[in-house]
Amino acid sequence: MELGELLGSGRSADVYTIGEDLVLRRYRSDLDARREAAVIGYVAAHGYPVPRVHPGDQPATDLVMERLTGPTMLHAMLGGELSPEAAGDGIARLLLRLHRIPARCSADPRDRVLHLDLHPDNVMLTPRGPMVIDWSNTEEGLPEEDCAISAMILAQVAADDEDGRAPAARAAVSALLAGLGAAMDYGDALERARDRRGANSTMTARELSLLDAATALVRELGR
Repeated sequence: MELGELLGSGRSADVYTIGEDLVLRRYRSDLDARREAAVIGYVAAHGYPVPRVHPGDQPATDLVMERLTGPTMLHAMLGGELSPEAAGDGIARLLLRLHRIPARCSADPRDRVLHLDLHPDNVMLTPRGPMVIDWSNTEEGLPEEDCAISAMILAQVAADDEDGRAPAARAAVSALLAGLGAAMDYGDALERARDRRGANSTMTARELSLLDAATALVRELGR
């Protein structure tokens, strides 16, 4: 398989073109992309907006998918093409839609498929509508965990007075929380989201220092 242009690099993986229509997502660690592929295929079968996965004989760290066209929701927001409020509300709608899908493996009827990293840079705005990418953190569990993680990710930016994106992130968090309504848990689920973010080895020291302020901001905006 011949790799083309490096399209982007995240905290744990790099994305390359393969011809005109495909991309390869390659983990830089020993994470197994086959689990991610199975979840993407499962939610796609339930009508959830995700890129199509292409099966093939490749290393376990590689995931081949269709190449999507369009900006990420984050780029559209920062470029003035999408308001922060629309971005936050869009994330809320995608979370609520995802949480209508029953768990793939768990027998607990309360559990759902969770993305656990659903934020504006993991949503691409394509001609077919928004598409959710990067399912490397996916698990099954209670939906409020997923909602709280998304709120914390945005709030960590909103709470950073040294980040020029903070005002937009604050508006996006407010819209997210309004869109989630009763699906958002400001108690135990938010604390667990804080702890999960704190245990994330890809967090910078600056990001870790903002966890308490971000938690307090989510509660403040959710009142």
